[in-house]
Amino acid sequence: MPISDEQLQTWSHHGSVTQSKATHEAIRAVLNSPESPYYLKSFDDFLQGSYANDTNIYADSDVDIVIRLTSTFYPNTDDLQPGERAAYQRGSVPADYELSDFKRDVAAWLRRHYPGVTVGNRAIFIPGSGNRRDADVVVSAEHRHYTSYSDLMGPQYNEGIVFETADGRRIVNYPRQHRENLSNKNQATGLWVKRTVRVFKNMRNRMIEEGYLDAGIAPSYFIEGLLYNVPNNQYGYSHLMSVTNCLNFIQNSNRDDLTCANELHWLVRDYQDVCWSTANYESFRTSLRLFWNNY
Repeated sequence: MPISDEQLQTWSHHGSVTQSKATHEAIRAVLNSPESPYYLKSFDDFLQGSYANDTNIYADSDVDIVIRLTSTFYPNTDDLQPGERAAYQRGSVPADYELSDFKRDVAAWLRRHYPGVTVGNRAIFIPGSGNRRDADVVVSAEHRHYTSYSDLMGPQYNEGIVFETADGRRIVNYPRQHRENLSNKNQATGLWVKRTVRVFKNMRNRMIEEGYLDAGIAPSYFIEGLLYNVPNNQYGYSHLMSVTNCLNFIQNSNRDDLTCANELHWLVRDYQDVCWSTANYESFRTSLRLFWNNY
């Protein structure tokens, strides 16, 4: 028996934003303090994750903040023609303040203001206290993936972020494109996409609680990306119809054709830091079908 429309509607509800907003504002004030050791460098900050994308549910508790060094950027010139690459090299200037310097300074500054700060594999974790929620701060630098480089037309590139893991690997992602594309699709579907994402995130949490799925198999980022691939005309009318259409799409689609919501990365690929592994994707897809059929 399918899950009732009433239950799906309950799962579609937006999580509380008051504490998340207050947490973001408090940490942002610290990050942008003129007394910080990096203040004279050029940088910006913005939100990413469920709170930023309006897909947070009541079980969500953390706030994801990106601080991005913009006085130094890291390029990918692999797609340039040899002449374009040579032109880029002629105009490049070595950086005197690297991403590693920025991460060191941001971590030290946050430790001065919050007890229990730890530097994890991808982000700096700030534990919640009182009304402040847990928060992750991703320290990054601007990344430019060049598509052309011409003195006449000027450089063309996709702008993203690059951050370093604990073992020194650099990972490139595009959180602003993810957020903008997801919001545009939400508008194009009459606001059905984000509420449907919240339904699937609540189903994932219930699946974990009931033993259908292991924790960590289906991060929210990938669920948002998966539902971004569902055609717009499959959303609408009711929660039951939207969810059923999405379930059918997931079961019948070719995983190799799916893209992330940023439209710059594939959604499902092995051995890629920014992609859903084949095993985890298939585990989620199988568990989702069993959960739906057995509910």
